Amino acid sequence: MPLTPPDAVRYNGLSKNALACVMCAQLRILRRRPPLKDTTYERFTPRMALQLAAPHTWPAAILPSLVAMCAAAVIAPPTSASMACILLIICVLMQAAVNTFNDYYDFVKGADSADDNVEESDATLIYNNVNPKSALRLAIGFLIAAFALGAYVIYVAGWIPLAIGVIGAVFVVLYSAGKTPVSYLPIGELVSGVVMGGLIPLACYQTLSGIFDLRAILWAIPTIIGVGLIMFTNNTCDVEKDMPVGRKTLSVLLGRDRARTLYHALVYLWVIAIIALVGLFFTPGLIVIPFMLLAVYPLIKALLSNPLAPQSRIGAMAQICSVNVALGAFYAAAILAAGGITLVI
Repeated sequence: MPLTPPDAVRYNGLSKNALACVMCAQLRILRRRPPLKDTTYERFTPRMALQLAAPHTWPAAILPSLVAMCAAAVIAPPTSASMACILLIICVLMQAAVNTFNDYYDFVKGADSADDNVEESDATLIYNNVNPKSALRLAIGFLIAAFALGAYVIYVAGWIPLAIGVIGAVFVVLYSAGKTPVSYLPIGELVSGVVMGGLIPLACYQTLSGIFDLRAILWAIPTIIGVGLIMFTNNTCDVEKDMPVGRKTLSVLLGRDRARTLYHALVYLWVIAIIALVGLFFTPGLIVIPFMLLAVYPLIKALLSNPLAPQSRIGAMAQICSVNVALGAFYAAAILAAGGITLVI
């Protein structure tokens, strides 16, 4: 697909190498052909299912729920350990569903290819000749399992977790499915951050404490930023890949340079939000903050040094997940340090 003058305007600001990447991506899409009906697929294995679930992304679900559990243990004890475990499993299942839906729809729309800078374990449908419908069924299965466990939560805590869960499930599907998925829009980072980083803590806190307290959303600001930055990292590395398939992500609209500037500002805001929230609501937990800063400094320094380019995508994703784990764990520890903890079975 040759670049006409209108195309040149649309890609204004990209280097020659970036334009070459865009043209190559366009050619890959043109070459892609749907599989023949009589295609013989490989067996869909448990290992492939685990790869599609993408355990390396589970901190995006585990850490928001952990923060809510610690807040409930401090603000409204006692906390049910068994219910906390059930909530944690539900959150992981929802995250696994998001990952699997995303891989399935990216594959069938031709947004993914073997030429992308991803590990083989992170592109199961590309590197294995398996029926993509198996991935779709797996994603639906994850959602069904989450709602099956959620039935017990609803029985114990009432309709509020159900309402929050339904909203979350709708966005899980809309994130990847449809003619214009949320992940193709400049609001993708915000939606993923609010749903996974905000609604999860709200639902978990209400279930464990029995109190619908909107402060849980305020306490979740760091996890909202952290989860949103995972998607922001991916999208900024994929600018050249996303343009030809029609994705209008925030990174595509801003361009890589301005996207990195906003990215750096959000990383700093992330740390500041943790310090401010601990100081305002969990003051005794400030004793944890110096240890947090010492621990995350090298991780954040490495993350901010990453160019967020296609060739550095694998490293960038590992770095943002590591920072999420470190900041999330220290934030939860700071909350716990603000008071005692009482667990019941």
